[in-house]
Amino acid sequence: MHKAIVHLKKADPVMRAIIERVGAYRIEHREPSFETLVRSIVYQQLSGRVAAVILGRLIAMLPSGKVTPEAILKLTPARMRKAGLSKQKTAYIRDLARKTLKGHVKFETLAELADHEVIEHLTQVKGIGVWTAHMFLIFALRRPDILATGDLGVRAAIRKAYQLEELPHPQQMEELAVAWRPYCSVAVWYLWRSLEGPAQI
Repeated sequence: MHKAIVHLKKADPVMRAIIERVGAYRIEHREPSFETLVRSIVYQQLSGRVAAVILGRLIAMLPSGKVTPEAILKLTPARMRKAGLSKQKTAYIRDLARKTLKGHVKFETLAELADHEVIEHLTQVKGIGVWTAHMFLIFALRRPDILATGDLGVRAAIRKAYQLEELPHPQQMEELAVAWRPYCSVAVWYLWRSLEGPAQI
């Protein structure tokens, strides 16, 4: 990771200032598993604190405490809603469980796929969009060069750090990120940290 930090510091003076202010790179990775993707769905559009409570309730409902497709589908939608999940997120998680059991989503093969193939593979599930796929690529598959163009925190951090009048659109972000490649994931992590907001999956 030292190589990535050196590259970003040399390539972009604004990123250099962020890195020096934030300090050491301390990303927390997760396993590229069904449970991680369920967690990501739960965390969509919620604060980390609220999402953690809901996820904890859901896990407590599962007999073994393990988040598996089989365990999820043994719960009724009404029971899942009692954990605090919305109707939509309940449907999304159940769709993921069904597609995983049927072999449409294969977590064991994701590591072999290119970034764009992972996005295609995961977004076949209801409720999983490009943002969720990007988070999975960064935090679970540990891909080094993912630019999370749809993440509000990243956009807000870029606006602040680069003194833009408005939130950047994806094309602006891509142009800015040319200097960061092939380490966009590291740059994204530092941008999150520059706002001192939690990056969750």
